[in-house]
Amino acid sequence: MSKIRRVYTAEFKREALALAATSGRSIKTLEQELGLGASVLRGWLRQAKADGAEAFPGHGRLKPADEERRRLVRELEIVRQERDILKKALAIFTQEPRRSSPS
Repeated sequence: MSKIRRVYTAEFKREALALAATSGRSIKTLEQELGLGASVLRGWLRQAKADGAEAFPGHGRLKPADEERRRLVRELEIVRQERDILKKALAIFTQEPRRSSPS
């Protein structure tokens, strides 16, 4: 049987982290009270510490650095395709025209 993956909003995650910082309760207790799985809140803490304000960008959105990387990879692929088309065109236009032999 497959597990259903729960999705939490960025706002919920930030509020849970604020609660962890101010409540004085243990992470494990907060996870149980909020209905989170084991070490989910710890993972959010690690992510918030690593990414700061850019943590939890939301559904389908990437951090600015990842978005720039994705854009550059897409642009590189387009340039490679254009280059390959030009190589093929050059090969076609530089061929000697076929001469038919007189019959």
